[in-house]
Amino acid sequence: MSQEGNNLTFNKPWILQRADPYIYRHTDGTYYFTASVPEYDRIVLRRSDTLAGLQTAQETEVWHKHESGVMSYHVWAPELHYLDGAWYLYFAAGEKDNVWNIRPYVLECRDEDPITGSWTEKGMMGCLPEDEFSFRAFSLDATVFESGGRRYYVWAEKTSVGRQISNLYIAEMETPYQLKTQQVLLTTPDYDWERVGFWVNEGPGVIKRNGKIFLTYSASETGIAYCMGMLTADEGADLLDPLSWKKERYPVLSSDESKGIYGPGHNNFTVDEEGNDILVFHARTETEIVGDPLYNPNRHTMLMRIKWDEAGRPVFRFDD
Repeated sequence: MSQEGNNLTFNKPWILQRADPYIYRHTDGTYYFTASVPEYDRIVLRRSDTLAGLQTAQETEVWHKHESGVMSYHVWAPELHYLDGAWYLYFAAGEKDNVWNIRPYVLECRDEDPITGSWTEKGMMGCLPEDEFSFRAFSLDATVFESGGRRYYVWAEKTSVGRQISNLYIAEMETPYQLKTQQVLLTTPDYDWERVGFWVNEGPGVIKRNGKIFLTYSASETGIAYCMGMLTADEGADLLDPLSWKKERYPVLSSDESKGIYGPGHNNFTVDEEGNDILVFHARTETEIVGDPLYNPNRHTMLMRIKWDEAGRPVFRFDD
């Protein structure tokens, strides 16, 4: 286990060419890191006793794409969770013969060590038999969170009428790989800043504080227009009621030319060893993207200190 690493650097490339980053701090204080790799062909994990140590920690491949069929192309946005005494990796993948047939999948590890342990494929995330909508189209970027003794699954899925639009949906979970309820629409791209290039809401991340749930998400195409929006709900509210969530009119984080940070998004949250809240996100450092932004490798993992305002809301700023 790596115990070494540079001091934390904020709002600068921290782990290079790792998009859609996810950091999980386990109950024993150990940090785990995973992300999309530029080849989109595997899932990797890093581990460290310290948050800073993840930067230089050894990276281990724990799962590789199939040669054909499902899970054989576009392996995207893995997240590592520890639920009900087992490890789970949530990720999305397509098919070699239908590369945009993206669906959400689940891996399970019941060993103590998720890096050296054995991972079992649980297949596509399951929905209710009567659910005619969930995971029927391009679906990705799932995250999991708990509130009030219930566990929720939030993901992005495109509607299939006309030009496809990526919305965010939520459902309660029965097991780590099966939904208990039908989907509920959380947010659709309502505003101009969510509609640049493509109409997109994706990449949900959750942080809870002061009795509130803050659900951030990413909007627009994956270049410099990519940015973060946010929804807020009370922890005691009915989280499957769309009226329980309030959507911000403007992005809470977007490109900052003065800082040389472009397209910040696909974030999640962790804490440092002192318990300070940290935003984990990816961004670019150039405005001119060579080729298709999706396949340009220069989306780098970055960290940001989260500040909290007097109303108890998170403030995201590129201040060192």
